[in-house]
Amino acid sequence: MAKTRKRKSAAGDVASNRQAAYRYHLIERIECGLALTGTEVKSLREGRAQLKDSYAVVRDGEVWLIGLYIPPYGPAARDNHEPERPRKLLLHRSEIERLQGRIQERGLTLVPTRIYFSGPRSRAKVEIAIARGKDLYDKRESIRKREMARDVQRELREARR
Repeated sequence: MAKTRKRKSAAGDVASNRQAAYRYHLIERIECGLALTGTEVKSLREGRAQLKDSYAVVRDGEVWLIGLYIPPYGPAARDNHEPERPRKLLLHRSEIERLQGRIQERGLTLVPTRIYFSGPRSRAKVEIAIARGKDLYDKRESIRKREMARDVQRELREARR
């Protein structure tokens, strides 16, 4: 009987975008703060968020996270938040200007890779990556490498028995 294991994640992780590494070449990762309302933080603390189709854009000198889904917090029935509203990312002006310069290069975009709580005061953070989209053959190569690694692990496990 096969054992089912939960995918490993770092302490404090709320959500991760596993599709990002498959769809994009992740060039550089940056940690950002996230401007949230109270009900959004409570919903994140329950471990509920979805990053799959989200992306970040630079508009008017600010970085916005678009498409992040944080479900409504159950006990806050009346004063709840909108689940897919654009959320502001907190970065220093110099970081925003550097990001803006980088993403103006052809084919680069900002993709969120994970949401987590960090620091002694446990602030919500988002890790975004400067990324370039993969071509179909790159995706096939990623699948081939993953299958080869899985086969090696399977062989090692059987050899230990």
